[in-house]
Amino acid sequence: MEASLNRNVRILPDAEAVAHTAARIIQSAAAVAIASRGRFSAALSGGSSPQLLYALLGNDYRENIRWDLTHLFWSDERCVAADHEQSNFRLANEALISRISIPAGNIHRVRGELPPEEAAEEYERVLKAHFGADGIPRFDLILLGMGSDGHVASLFPGAETLTETKRLALPAFSAAAGNRRVTLTFPVLNNASLLVFLVTGRTKAGIVTEILAKGKRDHYPAGAIDPQHGRIVWLLDRDAASGLQQGPS
Repeated sequence: MEASLNRNVRILPDAEAVAHTAARIIQSAAAVAIASRGRFSAALSGGSSPQLLYALLGNDYRENIRWDLTHLFWSDERCVAADHEQSNFRLANEALISRISIPAGNIHRVRGELPPEEAAEEYERVLKAHFGADGIPRFDLILLGMGSDGHVASLFPGAETLTETKRLALPAFSAAAGNRRVTLTFPVLNNASLLVFLVTGRTKAGIVTEILAKGKRDHYPAGAIDPQHGRIVWLLDRDAASGLQQGPS
């Protein structure tokens, strides 16, 4: 059974249940967006959390979503080639994209093989071509994970990228992993219609508790996700939610 602290936080038994719930949310969001605007624009995340989700979408949901009207972007990417083992694109491509009927022109990856600043500038042009040159892109849905340090996308604690207000995409550097990346900025993330956090594992429990229960949102980049015209859904497995005080379901 799924327990809810409020309408935005859902606690599920395990990572598999998180993936199934996320898949249903994506299917619903896609149907609504396509019915109203004729297309569904979503940004995928990297890391370990979405692997089960992508496999599920590429199999059980292969016929349930209008992939021909779906446009896929990424919230961040490592500066590596598309076939590199650390590539977020490769993760999604192997589990999802290679298994569905989606036009090549609907896949808008960050070209991580380019120098970071060049890749970020090109990605901004891609975003503007899709969403329009004026204003901030408005994604129908953005998938997000959360690092054990509270980072989101490739927006890391203490980084200069956290204060960006105009750029859509920026180069980033992970001191922990020692690699360079490209990330969407807070103005883009916080302009989405729907943001879905996938957070699993006990190593995330402390920060989940600080953000969701103790209100220490300013301490971590993940806590700065605060859409003005959209909503957030946190999907947590029991380990990630172990520090939250659970009331009646």
